[in-house]
Amino acid sequence: MLQPKKTKFRRQQKGRMKGNAQRGYELAFGSFGIKTLDSKWITGRQIEAARIAVTRYMQRQGQVWVRIFPDKPITKKPAEVRMGKGKGSPEGFVAPVTPGRILFEIEGVSFEVAKEALRLAAQKLPVTTKFVVRRDYDYNQK
Repeated sequence: MLQPKKTKFRRQQKGRMKGNAQRGYELAFGSFGIKTLDSKWITGRQIEAARIAVTRYMQRQGQVWVRIFPDKPITKKPAEVRMGKGKGSPEGFVAPVTPGRILFEIEGVSFEVAKEALRLAAQKLPVTTKFVVRRDYDYNQK
């Protein structure tokens, strides 16, 4: 499961996710990718499940880049605990994403394979996504 090796602080405030992605909104490595259309927290488990779905479908051909990392600690209090008595203990890590953020990128496979692999990945994620293709991609290759 994805999580940071070390964090400066064990607990973090929730924060707000307003507006669109300020960075990571363009394809940087591959020819194909999926871009999120809404704001959500994506857990390390969900990212890993999507990554496995992509690599399985591609049958270890091509290359996959995961463009998000869960580095925000999420806390939870135990069940049936009264109010107060401080913040709960860290439960897991999430990656906050805003609209426009590229989540996964793929290179080295055909258009059809990439589209299906990323569709399978999108099913594992709690956000609605859009399939994007590099602007200078040549549809006649492969």
